[in-house]
Amino acid sequence: MWADTMRSRLTNLQDDAAMNPVIPKLSLSWLRLTANLILLASWLAVPGGAEPAPRPPNIVLIVADDLGYGDVLFNPLHPKEVSTPHLDRLARESIICRQAYVTGHVCSPTRTALMTGRYQQRLGLYTAGEAGSGVPMREKLFPQFLQPAGYTSMQIGKWHLGPTPAWSPALRGFDEVFGFLGRGAHDYYKLNDPADPIYRGTTPLSLDGYLTDHFGREAVAFIERQKTKPFFLYLAFNAVHAPLQAPAEDIAQFSTGNPDRNTLLAMGRRMDVAIGHVVAKLKQEGLWENTLLFFLSDNGGPLGQSASNVPLRGGKHMDYEGGIRVPFLVCWPAQLPAGESQAVVSALDILPTVLAAAGLSGPSGQPLDGMNLLPVLRGETAIQPRNLFWSSGSHEGWWAVRSGDWKLVGEKTRVGLFDLSQDIAEKHDLANAKPEKVAELTKLHDAWLAEMPDPIKSGGKRYGLAATDGQAPKKAKADRRKKTGPVVSPAP
Repeated sequence: MWADTMRSRLTNLQDDAAMNPVIPKLSLSWLRLTANLILLASWLAVPGGAEPAPRPPNIVLIVADDLGYGDVLFNPLHPKEVSTPHLDRLARESIICRQAYVTGHVCSPTRTALMTGRYQQRLGLYTAGEAGSGVPMREKLFPQFLQPAGYTSMQIGKWHLGPTPAWSPALRGFDEVFGFLGRGAHDYYKLNDPADPIYRGTTPLSLDGYLTDHFGREAVAFIERQKTKPFFLYLAFNAVHAPLQAPAEDIAQFSTGNPDRNTLLAMGRRMDVAIGHVVAKLKQEGLWENTLLFFLSDNGGPLGQSASNVPLRGGKHMDYEGGIRVPFLVCWPAQLPAGESQAVVSALDILPTVLAAAGLSGPSGQPLDGMNLLPVLRGETAIQPRNLFWSSGSHEGWWAVRSGDWKLVGEKTRVGLFDLSQDIAEKHDLANAKPEKVAELTKLHDAWLAEMPDPIKSGGKRYGLAATDGQAPKKAKADRRKKTGPVVSPAP
């Protein structure tokens, strides 16, 4: 393709020269000779005379932390005080996936699935405590899949897949690292704490300033360094996760009457600015058209911190839609037309989609749980119903299954059934009216759980189920009461 393009351009130059009486015949002959030499050199530069292979797309994966479904401008029902203009501009160049999910309602389990392309339960990781303690080192992670295609990878920001340097992303396939380990939260201003450092690679740093700004600058600098070859940038903000901290000048721009809400919005605004810098850099360097970019939140917004998940029910720590349905953008200007999609998609789909875009095959020994989204997003294949599953084990008690438009949600002994095609807010529980649908979806969830190992720490795979070693799941004191039948969840 490159040679064809050059040949066409040179032919046009020769034609123009031939039609121009000002150019002497000697100059015209010289131009033709030069053109042929350039084409010959380009042909000989590639072994076998073949055309150079097209460069695979750059991959940029941006993850917000605890960002509410309603706290972005590209949600048409967003509260009036929301301000994310750079994300809104990005959304206008992207496909907005309106029915997008993560695999859990808290941080580290969903990040496990994101990095492995498999349900975190396949590794026995059902809770934040389990996944945050470390994803097994034998497990192949996102950047390692891309290495055969020559990608250079960088992880920036929150890791939360192992608390100590022994679990560093620098040991998991990332060529460059700038971020923190620990248990998921980090002070935004205290950046010189030797007990909770920011790392470059595996080296602790001492910094000052605001953490979100550092992450944005590092992303831009990485693009500058790697712009001549394909790269994978995993930009994992800890904004807007607690602690609620933002520059005073940003907080002052919001006046909701709720100090926590004002600070949360200011944190989101600062992250929005950083994302704007990343997009601007990609465009400035001529990389934008061939960059496949994803943006999503790792779970729903926490209601206790005044996040908005409008119009969804619930939030972080729940398997209602507000805890697991997230803002989700896919942008690849050269390949995907901007617009909206109602396809049900999952964070599990990101890795297989990236592998397909890069011309790489998925693993054969342990297949990925997601699917390549490109045919659906291009409109080449019709949207098909699919099944998605959630479980936080017997201790936390939440579990859910979505099959087509139907969703069954369990919260310990409570079970709720919802038709999401008519009731996105999960206000109308149909469990009592449709017991056969409850049984059907429970059977689906049982079959999925049967493929999963027990939680690595203790307990069963779902509330009320014994561990397969025969030990009954432990219950908190508040739950040690007489057993009752299923209780229908009340509407909010």
